[in-house]
Amino acid sequence: MRKKILTTKTKNNFYLPGEEINVQREDMFINWDNKQQSGYLAKGRIMFGIACCACAYILVAFRLLDTCVLPNLAETDDVTGLYTGGEVKKRADIIDVNGAIVATSLPTKDLDANAKNILSPRETALKLTEIFPDLSFDEVYKKLKRKRGTYTIKRNLSPHQQSLVIALGNPGLEFRKSEKRIYPHKNLLAHVTGMTDIDNNGVSGIEKGMEERITTSEIPVRLSLDIGVQDTIRTILKQNMEKYHALSAAAVLMNTQTSEVVAMVSLPDFDPNNVGKEDTKALFNTATSRVYEPGSVLKVFNAAMALESGKIKLSEKFDATEPMRLKYNTIYDYRGENRWLSLEEVLIYSSNIGSARIALQAGFSEQYNFLKKIKFFDRLDTEIVETARPLVPPFNKWKISDSTVATIGYGYGISVSPLHLAAAYSAVVNGGIYHNPTFLAKEKNDDGYRVLSDNTSKQMRKLVRSVVTEGSGKRANITGYEVGGKTGTANKLDENGKYGKKKVRTTFMAAFPISDPKYTLVVMFDEPKAIKETFGFTTSGWNAVPTGGEIISAIAPQLNIPANYDLEEKINNRIIEAAFGM
Repeated sequence: MRKKILTTKTKNNFYLPGEEINVQREDMFINWDNKQQSGYLAKGRIMFGIACCACAYILVAFRLLDTCVLPNLAETDDVTGLYTGGEVKKRADIIDVNGAIVATSLPTKDLDANAKNILSPRETALKLTEIFPDLSFDEVYKKLKRKRGTYTIKRNLSPHQQSLVIALGNPGLEFRKSEKRIYPHKNLLAHVTGMTDIDNNGVSGIEKGMEERITTSEIPVRLSLDIGVQDTIRTILKQNMEKYHALSAAAVLMNTQTSEVVAMVSLPDFDPNNVGKEDTKALFNTATSRVYEPGSVLKVFNAAMALESGKIKLSEKFDATEPMRLKYNTIYDYRGENRWLSLEEVLIYSSNIGSARIALQAGFSEQYNFLKKIKFFDRLDTEIVETARPLVPPFNKWKISDSTVATIGYGYGISVSPLHLAAAYSAVVNGGIYHNPTFLAKEKNDDGYRVLSDNTSKQMRKLVRSVVTEGSGKRANITGYEVGGKTGTANKLDENGKYGKKKVRTTFMAAFPISDPKYTLVVMFDEPKAIKETFGFTTSGWNAVPTGGEIISAIAPQLNIPANYDLEEKINNRIIEAAFGM
């Protein structure tokens, strides 16, 4: 019989009011079964574990909300989001090589609306859209009538706009400190400086490529570019792009000895202060982002490679009497001489046949290794992020295919950008030292490495000078400045992947003065059209070359390059002057 656990005084088995119940604690759990006790303990532990897991999940959910949602609500670029505060991002100025400001920041105000303090949301929305016609009344009104939260209404107000808002006298309209990035020269350096977004973050050009440097230091970023020279080149290039009805154009001027970019123009361009939807194509940087088959300008690198290998001599001649037949294709000359040509004549007459024979004689290994040295396989590592990686054949195809080696020898089968060409050509003529291109003014010039011997470089300077004095580059033979260069005209692929004859890209690659090169210039036109002045021709010698000559004539005095009139040029000038004087 179970013992009594509860005992007390009773009368007739009833408790009387006020009588206490005496609990005998020592006897309470005596008869509990051990298994039943273990079950209760296990259930308690399980419930405790579940409670801990639930707490952990709740903490994770709150953390995700804090990390992913609230920051996005903290700053917004229009009235569609809630604003809860944020710091103004400071950016250092960007200046050109002479100290002229090309990008700076001005203090401005952003307009916020504290919805709960707005008086008459409909009337306020109407007045705000009158001050700011680009705002949507429906969107503004939708936010203001909620009566909760703070919303960004308009960024970067002008002082006049601020005064108009203040005149409304609405306590719910608040101003917040901000900064606006300004580009005083508008389109001039658009593809170099790039631009920032509405939150003052760099999104292209130097602004993006040097974001950390610009936002962590107040010291201005000093470029290697000269805005005076940049303006001259852009003006001439734009005029000629319109003259030849080209789709786009690019020009790169580089210090031959250091590979510092002195000017870079890509057309069409845009105003980074005010970028609209219509500027989509203009945002593309043709000078650094467009890789294309440059055509005969590659014959310069083919000749330099062959001379450096020792397998080709300057005095050697090559059979160009008839088309060159390979396994899968036949190589022709555009306007063939139909005879044996020296290395110099191969460049002067831009012989595809001669260049292909040179490449095959030197061999794929020499060609491959040299092009790799001059960065024709690599994306250029510069301060501008919009640089493209070249398109090159697979190594195996290169190794086993004579057609690949021959084709690259005269300018097809590999695609590079104008910036690639400028840096590589500088190395060919500056004594054989390759420097990585840069848009910053250098303090030291110690980053180069040798790709050619000094002797090969001297030989190449003589060869490219002959192209301008006797070959297809004659229209760039500027009196006094000894230009040395190479022309290139490449057919474009059509929709079917075949080379058409009507659409071309033309390039002129030059250095001056070639006896002691100071500057390298690359000019490129995409799909120039034939005009009356060019007698129906669209080749480089009729558009890119005269444009390059015009640019060199204009910028040489700006660059303090003295004219060097040799005796022969003086004699020719005197004869011409005498003829006009008669």
